[in-house]
Amino acid sequence: MEQYVVSSRKYRPVTFDTVVSQHHVTATLKNAIKNNHLAQAFLFCGPRGVGKTTCARILAKTINCLNLTSDLEPCNECESCKAFNHSASFNIYELDAASNNSVEDIRALVDQVRYAPQGAKYKIYIIDEVHMLSTAAFNAFLKTLEEPPSYAIFILATTERHKILPTILSRCQVFNFNRITVEEIVGQLKRICETEKIEAEEEALYTIARKADGAMRDALTILDQMVSFAGNSITYKHVAENLNILDYEYYFNMTDALLNQHMSKALNLFDEVLLKGFDAHLFLNGLSEHYRNLLVCKDQATLKLMEVPETAANRYKAQSNLASTAFLLNALNITNQADLNYKTSRNTRLHVEVALIKMCHILSVIHIKADEADKKKTDVETSNVGAKNPAPIPAKQVAAQVSPKVSLSLNKAELLAQLKSKENQSKESEVVEQVHDNEIILTDLNEVSLAEIKAQFKAHLDKKGLKNIVSNFDTIQFEIDGTRKIIVKSLGVIAKVLEEEKSDLILIARGVTGFKPTVDIQTIKLEQQGTYYFTNEERFKKLVEDYPMLKEFAKLVELRAD
Repeated sequence: MEQYVVSSRKYRPVTFDTVVSQHHVTATLKNAIKNNHLAQAFLFCGPRGVGKTTCARILAKTINCLNLTSDLEPCNECESCKAFNHSASFNIYELDAASNNSVEDIRALVDQVRYAPQGAKYKIYIIDEVHMLSTAAFNAFLKTLEEPPSYAIFILATTERHKILPTILSRCQVFNFNRITVEEIVGQLKRICETEKIEAEEEALYTIARKADGAMRDALTILDQMVSFAGNSITYKHVAENLNILDYEYYFNMTDALLNQHMSKALNLFDEVLLKGFDAHLFLNGLSEHYRNLLVCKDQATLKLMEVPETAANRYKAQSNLASTAFLLNALNITNQADLNYKTSRNTRLHVEVALIKMCHILSVIHIKADEADKKKTDVETSNVGAKNPAPIPAKQVAAQVSPKVSLSLNKAELLAQLKSKENQSKESEVVEQVHDNEIILTDLNEVSLAEIKAQFKAHLDKKGLKNIVSNFDTIQFEIDGTRKIIVKSLGVIAKVLEEEKSDLILIARGVTGFKPTVDIQTIKLEQQGTYYFTNEERFKKLVEDYPMLKEFAKLVELRAD
């Protein structure tokens, strides 16, 4: 039975040209070999699985090759290359500093430096995870690293550069390795799948690449795991199931529910996620990433930051068109705060559910804020347009300012339409308020116009949810004082609310009449207009006074006014 070799070893690069995503390092090293400008010590830094040790081995093999190719790659035919390929080279010494980090280990290495290479030009020492060396070991290594023999080259590799002593860093040429992008990992996985005759969905490979987090070795390890799980046909569902990754379909459905303000659907989706065994924190982070991708879709210049297959990208684009930037920014803020406070929460499920409920009402809050802004803008415009004791303007002058075709025969609706088309111009805006009855007749305050104002104002109160005021609207008295003033009389409880809605009443009256009337809110006493009961508590007390037996019944059944 043939011995199985894992993909990370089987497809490990053996030449500089086959190293993925580290061209800035390989090009520099090849030029150094070509110009014979090799340093005495190299330090390779970067995340795990990006090719640090691989490049160190390729460099060691290349500089000892007796017959380099024209593109400065090892020939694989000379004695030095064959010995290296069989891990039998006496001129390349590897040390794992994670398990050999004492002073004695470094002294043993320094002792070997004294011996010249056999059948090769250089003796190379590769020290992996060099940051694990103790301070005493580093100090024991300093002198040799600074002044090694001409045939000795040291290649140090580490994932944590900040732990290296500055005295070591100053003696090395430092090369920083990059994280491998998702696209580059996917490209390499596709080439390996073609070689191994593995059928894999593009979404599956993208999921593997994202899970690898920039490490090619991790991606190849996951690919082997998927082949063992699903055979030579790998689908996205196989990867999601085996790696315990939440299907992104849940995030699309959750976003649809939040955009449609379906709170029950959102909570049921979250419950389904938990029932499948997924962690609530994992779901929260995935939802944040989903919103981030939707936000990235808003601009063509940032589409490349998505790192998803084309099929998924089209779905993100479609949903991003439905979600406003304001919604996405607010949702990201909510999920970020929920993430920060997740670990300190005693009830994590409720913590996430509250975040979902907040996100369900984002659009309502945005609309309310927009309405408030429009109202404030309208109030400012109204106050700017209004003028005290305006001088009358002849009808001909008004008509000329509005449009050369406007005549005195225009009715109110036509005139207001003409004026509205010019409202951004201050002169025409002022004209609306300066028109007098004896010049152009607009609708005066009369019984007909007052009835229309009352009807619109009642609908406005109902729309704002002021149900108690609407149900007692008949108790409010509307009177006309002259042609430009409305007097509103009501009980003290209602008068306070009407005072807050006064500016809206003025706007409604102006829309009906064409001018800005004065509104005076007055409070009437109960004896002036009977007794009214507005709250549940007031009605309950009245019933108890009228029917004393109800009080005993209320105690018996624990009846309350609310």
